[in-house]
Amino acid sequence: MTWRTALRSLALLVLALAVGGCVRVSVHGDRQAYEEAHRPMTDTTPLRVATYNVSLYSEEAGGLIRQLEGEDTQAGKIAAVLQRVRPDVVLLNEFDYDPAGRAADLFQQRYLARPQTGGGEALAYPYRYLAPVNTGVPSGLDLDRNGEIGGSGRDRGNDAWGYGLHPGQYGMLVLSRYPIDEAAVRTFQHLKWSAMPGSRAPQDPATGAPWYPAQVWSQLRLSSKSHWDVPITTPHGIVHLLAAHPTPPVFDGPEDRNGRRNADEIRLWAEYINPTGDPAWVCDDRGRCGGLAADANFVIVGDYNADPVDGDGVPGAIAQLLGHPRVNARFVPRSTGAAPRAAERGLVRRGDLRSHTGDFGPEGGTLRLDYVLPSTGLRVTDGGVFWPASGEPGSDIVDASDHHLVWLDLVPAN
Repeated sequence: MTWRTALRSLALLVLALAVGGCVRVSVHGDRQAYEEAHRPMTDTTPLRVATYNVSLYSEEAGGLIRQLEGEDTQAGKIAAVLQRVRPDVVLLNEFDYDPAGRAADLFQQRYLARPQTGGGEALAYPYRYLAPVNTGVPSGLDLDRNGEIGGSGRDRGNDAWGYGLHPGQYGMLVLSRYPIDEAAVRTFQHLKWSAMPGSRAPQDPATGAPWYPAQVWSQLRLSSKSHWDVPITTPHGIVHLLAAHPTPPVFDGPEDRNGRRNADEIRLWAEYINPTGDPAWVCDDRGRCGGLAADANFVIVGDYNADPVDGDGVPGAIAQLLGHPRVNARFVPRSTGAAPRAAERGLVRRGDLRSHTGDFGPEGGTLRLDYVLPSTGLRVTDGGVFWPASGEPGSDIVDASDHHLVWLDLVPAN
């Protein structure tokens, strides 16, 4: 061994020890993937940020772990999409949470770290964030007002803090090439809906009275999964990934409790990034209150279950973010596959078909529901929705989920 080789080995050892406390995934035997995850980035190299509702969930606790322990075709296609797009940071919605992170380990090691059919080279994410969510967590309350608490099947899910058949179903997972400041993460899993001034509290349309009894309303959580502020140390500085997955605005009654909750879950981020206010009512799960610093860069990501003009949501719900003075929403990601599929569904749509991200069959049709929305301190250089038209490269792997990956390339605005 030459002295140069010895010094290089020592430097690599020091670097490994320095980042060891932040690395959340062990990558074994894949030098190319590891080196790609640590390739240098200049000030002008775009940061690729994505969101993807992957539908990797099970109706049974531990079911996703068992699924990923096999050779799962769906997970292979999801990994293939990620290998083709290769985001630097990605939020996965509907990825079941387990406290040990076993499902996330399996997905990295058995799927992302292996080249997939229809995908690209192996992909490594040395950093991740996952945490508990409200879905499937029993509330001990009769939230659906059917006269019973809990029960089985859908009845049990309807009385959970967020609809789910077991705790952690439809969870969230952040994967990143760059270090996550876990100590600075803020989560809003337990924030009460009633804490929001002027909230859209559901009313009984027959009487005008509050739909939720006072003792229930005072305890009801706002976030159906959770809201996360995840600071990531990128070559462009700290970028706050604001991740969420508001409830679908359906599966309720004329009181529209899910539609109203969806709109207020979206409003939470609008208030959190408000540059002129100080939302003292926005208190995280550690008891820290207030919004995001006015000079912070952020990217709002997730499946927000709200189309700008179509669908069943409260009118203007997503406009709370698209029209926000601190959000750069001018660039609209599009695909070649969405419009032809929308035409096949045959439903009336007023919006831009090319921007749609979800396909819910002949009855639900296509909608724009998934968003990557940067702050005004970031400039978009490129972006899109991974939804190739039939016969185009990659079209054989887009059926793994009813949603499609959305990505943007970002650089500092100045």
